[in-house]
Amino acid sequence: MTKRITQSQLESYLWGAAVLLRGYIDAGDYKQFIFPLLFYKRLCDVYDEEVALALEESGGDEEYAQFAENHRFQIPEEAHWTSIRQVGKNVGRSLQDAFRAIETANPERLYGIFGDAQWTNKDRLPDHTLKELIEHFSKLTLSVANCPEDELGVGYEYLIKKFADDSGHTAAEFYTNRTVVHLMTELLQPQPGDSIYDPTCGSGGMLLSCVTHLRNQNKEWRTLRLFGQERNLMTSAIARMNCFLHGIEDFDVLRGDTLADPKFVEGDRLQQFDVCLANPPYSIKQWDREAFSADPWGRNLYGTPPQGRADYAFWQHIVKSLDPKTGRCAILFPHGVLFRNEEAEMRRKLVEHDIVDIVLGLGPNLFYNSPMEACVVICSTKKRRGRKNKIQFVNAVHEVTRERAQSFLTEEHIKRIVKACSTNKDQENFSRLVPLEEIRSQEYNLSIPLYVRAESNGENGDAEETPNLEEAIAAWQASSVELRESMDNLFKTLKEADLG
Repeated sequence: MTKRITQSQLESYLWGAAVLLRGYIDAGDYKQFIFPLLFYKRLCDVYDEEVALALEESGGDEEYAQFAENHRFQIPEEAHWTSIRQVGKNVGRSLQDAFRAIETANPERLYGIFGDAQWTNKDRLPDHTLKELIEHFSKLTLSVANCPEDELGVGYEYLIKKFADDSGHTAAEFYTNRTVVHLMTELLQPQPGDSIYDPTCGSGGMLLSCVTHLRNQNKEWRTLRLFGQERNLMTSAIARMNCFLHGIEDFDVLRGDTLADPKFVEGDRLQQFDVCLANPPYSIKQWDREAFSADPWGRNLYGTPPQGRADYAFWQHIVKSLDPKTGRCAILFPHGVLFRNEEAEMRRKLVEHDIVDIVLGLGPNLFYNSPMEACVVICSTKKRRGRKNKIQFVNAVHEVTRERAQSFLTEEHIKRIVKACSTNKDQENFSRLVPLEEIRSQEYNLSIPLYVRAESNGENGDAEETPNLEEAIAAWQASSVELRESMDNLFKTLKEADLG
């Protein structure tokens, strides 16, 4: 009997496959080849495990062991791992043919899941390299008995993280700091039976975080329904593989541009969900603003964002995607959405709609490979008791730990933030429930230091805090009304003099 694979063995095995590709392809492209091979190996090993179980049940009836009812997925004999392992020439072509055969045999669940990597390009991946990769993956048997789904899922997440580390800034499109995702999930408290949605789902980490949340609480997680949309073909395929490798059955990850072509619709409106988690791409410039200005789904309910910044387009899409009774969302944004003048009117309508529940400021370097400070905005279609016509501001800029060039939130950080967000009581220099009247007086500026000044984080007790960039901007924003009035009066005077 094959030995149970330890987590350290699994991680070494997975990263070892990537090491074989060094020198042949860019680190940012590892995922295009490693993830499909890993998923392929898992499918075949589980299929063999199911055959063995069926043979045992039937007393060795081989015909019975091949019945579709005994298998989660169908693997044609010519497309099985053992068949491809025998191939010596044109290995990439054989792999590609095997992938397509498996997708064709499982059209409803696996169509397109292996992505569109260039397996037949021998300049990038010669036969001997692919043979080495296949032999490397052949070292371990990835059956459920040897590698349960939760453990394989953790290994898969490890590999996503390693690829992000290795490929630098290009990782941002499919990787979000996992400790921030954990915090966002804790703030939303997904419940059994909830529908979970991520409109820019990347590799699916936010969706799966909700599953992990319920598993850790020993609650029923199989009743969660996961929905995600992702523009990048390979990344959307990775998200689907990720769900399968975590043992998730009830999910729907679709490929497409969420702003231009939302896939989750019901009749003439967007589908609505209980929970939405998202880390939309930051201030994208290439998007169809004109189409959004006359959006057929009514997503421009607060207005049309400027061409150079689509953040409020995603924000409005998410608001329209929330269930009117149970809907709640957590969106990871750069701080600019809280105070930029070009979005002031949309922000005013958003605040007056009284859907913004919490504005949470996080520390630096939590965006992947960027020193930028992030914020999380929590919206709720039905606010809790005592929260109507109020917004809670939490300044958690110092709740961050940095080790080995990585910034992250510890469990203590997360517990402190969640505890502050779950109460209506103010906490000096950290959390404050602010009435809309005060926000109106600040011209709907949601910059956090206007309402909660962070506590000093000096090494010595009486060290004076140095204002960060966000606070400097907030101070400037706070006095901008007077400046604008002065400028308006000046231009008016000059214009009158000119006309005179």
